[in-house]
Amino acid sequence: MTATTPASGSAARWGPLWGSRPQDWAATEQQQVPTYEEAIRRVGIETGQLVLDIGCGAGVFLRLAADRGAQVFGFDASEKLIEVARTRLPDADLRVGDMQDLPYEDDTFDLVTGFNSFFFAADMTAAVREAGRVAKPGAPVVIQVWGRPEACDLEAMKAAARPFLPPPPAGTPPAPKLWSPGVLEEIAAAAGLTPHAAFDHAWAFEYPDEEALGRGMVAAGGMAEIVGPSGEGALRKAIVDALAPYRTPHGGYRLRNEWHYLVAYA
Repeated sequence: MTATTPASGSAARWGPLWGSRPQDWAATEQQQVPTYEEAIRRVGIETGQLVLDIGCGAGVFLRLAADRGAQVFGFDASEKLIEVARTRLPDADLRVGDMQDLPYEDDTFDLVTGFNSFFFAADMTAAVREAGRVAKPGAPVVIQVWGRPEACDLEAMKAAARPFLPPPPAGTPPAPKLWSPGVLEEIAAAAGLTPHAAFDHAWAFEYPDEEALGRGMVAAGGMAEIVGPSGEGALRKAIVDALAPYRTPHGGYRLRNEWHYLVAYA
């Protein structure tokens, strides 16, 4: 099943951007299996459980959950990424819309996850509250965000790309340091969840050469779409140059990053 609701809120902005180069992004998302497996190790997935992934992208986590016997549901802002997820999960319930307005009944799911997704909401607390609403009482909600900047090689990519991207609107408050102790706990509590366990996990993205690195980097967040054809070459060069310290002896690239998680309960 695939269902689409009219794009609104943050989905109207981010859906087209993340879906601008779905196959290039899907290749990077496939490398995130270690972060998904660590979450599964912490909360467990049992046969027959109903599992919802908010911001499911190309469906890599959902495939892991389905292989463990779960009945999986995916939700994302990007119709193009949902189309890729459909190739992995032809029988899954996959829907497109805004995470602050989930199209599911209260108390439905045994597990709800959001990997690098909740912070794209216009109101992160509201998005986490929606996740808790659709989780069964006592069910875990997994929230994952970037880890400490000093532990993330991709901070060099972000710094290189920043001059090419439009600045935030005037008056925009600084982004919260979601990796800091207690920050996710505060958001979860404000959303009506009970924080349980926070932890960190690190792994590395690997790209075989400069071309693959450039494709993967500019697909993230629709950066190539934002700068347009005239700016993409310069953006790619800036990113590749910034990531030169992470080049391997064989000409590939290895980018180690840390991620921060909170398991909370509905």
